[in-house]
Amino acid sequence: MYGRDPWGGALEINATDSATDDDRSRNLQDFDKAALSRNLDETQQSWLLGPTEQKKKKYVDLGCIIVSRKVFKWTVGCIIAAALIAGFVTLIVKTVPKHRHHNPPPDNYTLALRKALMFFNAQRSGKLPKHNNVSWRGSSALQDGKSDGSTTFKNLVGGYYDAGDAIKFNFPQSFALTMLSWSVIEYPAKYEAAAELTHVKDIIKWGTDYLLKTFNSSADTIDRVVAQVGIGDTSGGPDPNDHYCWVRPEDIDYPRPVTECHSCSDLAAEMAAALASASIVFKDNKVYSQKLVHGARTLFKFAREQRGRYSSGNEASIFYNSTSYWDEFVWGASWLYYATGNTSYLQLATTPGIAKHAGAFWGGPDYGVFSWDNKLFGAQVLLSRLRLFLSPGYPYEEILSTFHNQTSIVMCSFLPFFTSFNRTKGGLIELNHGRPQPLQYVVNAAFLATLYSDYLAAADTPGWYCGPHFYSTDVLREFAQTQIDYILGKNPRKMSYVVGFGNHYPKRVHHRGASVPKNKVKYNCKGGWKWRDSSKPNPNTLVGAMVAGPDKNDGFHDVRTNYNYTEPTLAGNAGLVAALVALSGDKSVGIDKNTIFSAVPPMFPTPPPPPAAWKP
Repeated sequence: MYGRDPWGGALEINATDSATDDDRSRNLQDFDKAALSRNLDETQQSWLLGPTEQKKKKYVDLGCIIVSRKVFKWTVGCIIAAALIAGFVTLIVKTVPKHRHHNPPPDNYTLALRKALMFFNAQRSGKLPKHNNVSWRGSSALQDGKSDGSTTFKNLVGGYYDAGDAIKFNFPQSFALTMLSWSVIEYPAKYEAAAELTHVKDIIKWGTDYLLKTFNSSADTIDRVVAQVGIGDTSGGPDPNDHYCWVRPEDIDYPRPVTECHSCSDLAAEMAAALASASIVFKDNKVYSQKLVHGARTLFKFAREQRGRYSSGNEASIFYNSTSYWDEFVWGASWLYYATGNTSYLQLATTPGIAKHAGAFWGGPDYGVFSWDNKLFGAQVLLSRLRLFLSPGYPYEEILSTFHNQTSIVMCSFLPFFTSFNRTKGGLIELNHGRPQPLQYVVNAAFLATLYSDYLAAADTPGWYCGPHFYSTDVLREFAQTQIDYILGKNPRKMSYVVGFGNHYPKRVHHRGASVPKNKVKYNCKGGWKWRDSSKPNPNTLVGAMVAGPDKNDGFHDVRTNYNYTEPTLAGNAGLVAALVALSGDKSVGIDKNTIFSAVPPMFPTPPPPPAAWKP
């Protein structure tokens, strides 16, 4: 039997040993020399030296447990290494510049919205706040009310000038405030995203504070309201007035008559709508909101009891003639219902006889055209909202269903597939059938079309029928976009009709404050005519003002004296603001479904509690 010799060759085991002692000694000496002359691995050493003595393990006593020193060192080392790595990572995170996620740049509608709201700052009357942000405007008309000894209202400071002159007309001003409030109620998130929610609420409150001064807002019953401050006599007489004198509002020093009204259902109902809608905007300010609601109730009671048109037989018929007060009854009652939850207002708004007088059941060329004069279509959209989301049923369902169907029909008439309204070659819908100053009607339609589209989307309804054809809600939004895009510059003239938006916009706006320089010179009535008749651009930019608009041939004359092209108005800009906020931002951010119903009680009685548990 042979084993392997670690030094090479065979190693004979248990063989007969024939060598002598001397030979074995000599061989042993040879073995030792070989062993010393080369490095041995552990296996070889174990063969030569036998098993080595193992070292005793060392332990660490931690008090509660005893662990191996080796394990202890590894554990502590790992903890220290982890701490160093974590500290290093933290240092990198702290020192390396952060790449923050930036919001996308604002769209054109948002940019235009911010400018359109600035127009209201330029139209403010009274003692202006420091944050008004229109450098060329200052406090004005601080004697309103006091300068007319015949009126019982001595403090009429504040509010808004209507257009290019310095007259304060309560009728269109109230409509403008209602439109602004409606847009805030429906789209607060979009105003917030545009960083304009505080601003628009400040604009609304400036107006409602003034309206509360124009009647006895603390009383339950009144017999008069203020319809107008200032006068615009167009007869050309020598007496100074707000039409004859072309001066800055800050330089007004002539008396401003106050026009009171004792029989004005349309005006009082519109003022009631303004205060009622604003009460929802300011619902978190309970004291102010209740003050607005009380004023709205008082005004609407007066409107119902003292029947008459506010513009009948007076100067207002020249500028803002009201054709009826029945539409204001439906409009004002609808807003008072939302503001109070009192079903008596809903019953009135859905009375077939009132709807008939308002024109709900007959057509006519202006049917479905929403404006400061005709509120019917706006009221129908507003009440369609009630049917879509609360469905009150009997006894309101019949007229609500009619209003809803009529709303759908008018929406169909806005689409290019139908011929209810003509369009200019550039694509602008002619809601006023080619008459001057078309844009104020277009922006109102764009707002209602977008709003109705969002109503349907919120109700999980993909579209609606126009006769046998079904149309997606997207076509309503597309209609609104094409019209607003036209106003913002996508038209044959490549002109923006909103001052300050884009590079090409009207420079000679029909506006006293913007056209007379702020040069510390006080011009008299005729002295300001040189600025009125000048062909030079206005020295002050009336940022955000939407002018009256082009003619039916897409033509536009940037001439200061031609107000049919170049004059802006409160009502027109309010509709523009509403349309812009509805179209702005993310399309997925729709309406606020619930805020408008805050004061509306449950439509059906609360079910009784379940019976007590049976006990044997």
